[in-house]
Amino acid sequence: MTEFDLLLTKLLEQKPELSKSDVESMIAQKKEKIGAGYLTDQGALFLVASDLGVAISEPVKSEISIKDLYAGAKEVTLQTRVLNVSPAKQFSRKDGSQFMLRNMTVYDNDSAVTVKMWDEKANLPDIVNLKPGNLIKIIKAYVKSDLNGEPTINIGSGSTIEIADTESNIPSLDSLTKDVSDVKEGEKNIIVSGIIDGSINYSEFTNVRGQQGNSLRFRLQGKDGRSIRVVMWNKNESEIPKVIPPQTKARLLGVKAKLNQQELEIHGNESTILEIADIKVQPISFRILSTSKSENGNTMILGVSKEKQLFHIVDTANVTSSFSQGDMLECMPSKVYGNNITIDSDSFVRKIEGEDIPQVSELRTKIADVKPDNNYYCIEAIILKAPERRNVQTKAGESISLSEMFIEDDTGQIWIKGWRNQARLLDECSIGEIISVTGVTAKPGLEGRTELLVTPFSSIKKKN
Repeated sequence: MTEFDLLLTKLLEQKPELSKSDVESMIAQKKEKIGAGYLTDQGALFLVASDLGVAISEPVKSEISIKDLYAGAKEVTLQTRVLNVSPAKQFSRKDGSQFMLRNMTVYDNDSAVTVKMWDEKANLPDIVNLKPGNLIKIIKAYVKSDLNGEPTINIGSGSTIEIADTESNIPSLDSLTKDVSDVKEGEKNIIVSGIIDGSINYSEFTNVRGQQGNSLRFRLQGKDGRSIRVVMWNKNESEIPKVIPPQTKARLLGVKAKLNQQELEIHGNESTILEIADIKVQPISFRILSTSKSENGNTMILGVSKEKQLFHIVDTANVTSSFSQGDMLECMPSKVYGNNITIDSDSFVRKIEGEDIPQVSELRTKIADVKPDNNYYCIEAIILKAPERRNVQTKAGESISLSEMFIEDDTGQIWIKGWRNQARLLDECSIGEIISVTGVTAKPGLEGRTELLVTPFSSIKKKN
């Protein structure tokens, strides 16, 4: 039955004294009076109904698609799949009252949209137990615009969400997953997969509005070997596994791709889900390449595995204090994020012998082979220019220490710099000395020349 037929039936139900032909005649008269080209039969029917004092309305579609959503729509019903779900959070209104909010991203065949679940809807059992890929039905929701003008679905007191048990042609998560090397700028609400490349770093910060925030940063390697930077905003460490070894397969649900200083990056938020492949937790064996102390007294260790994989180890309980550079250790750490390892009082650590783990001398790189990448380098060189310490003013007005010296090996020359507390590592070096530098990184310097940068894991040893 067409929409016109449904509306006509509604009118006849309320005006039983009229026949279908009577109404059709009225429609023809209304169109003739208004003029040809201005009214459809359905439009004329609305005018006829108004003349008769009968209220009719267009039948509401039982379900719509995400692409058809618009701000102001009410009692919206649609079937979708879950892409990701954020934790519920409590917020304060201007009047001091509290409310709960949980965000979810859903998708269908054409589009994706954010769903906001308010107050008691944020913690209903059916909501809490939703998983990515679940087929759901959203019933009697309303639509508003977000700060970017995009429609968002809102689940209030009169709305419900049900897990659907029907068949659907909405694609699965697996069919939408793309390798990170295939991601294009501007894509959003996408699913990407790859290999975690290097370390995973957690940081806290204060934004320009004075609000506290945090982020997880790592790189994801694609099938073409290219590594892309990933930033997951407002993600707490408690939301991800405590053990994520290097070269772990991972998938991100609900991210976007954007350019940052001409480099493509993957950005996620608190709703983004990081899926990690099954992990078999095993002890980690490494040789100590260097040790140092952080500002808060933690022991900082640069270690290397049998496979020449470098690890950044933070010992928060000083359980490694009896070990020295060159020792080989086996540990069961409390936390592993890529190349970052945390050891605390509950960690198992012991000295081992007989393992074929490289020495520092086997890891050295010639200056000509140093590249401005994410790797740590071990260099042996002679000092051509003694360290020079000076203070540098930052854009924020902060005065920080910088020490720099010029070194050379038989392949080339390079500047090595230490900022803030790392500047002290260069202070006792002198021109003409041969040094072994362990655990430095490389970055582009002035005029595109590569420079070495001292890190909290670096050490400098003088050769006899």
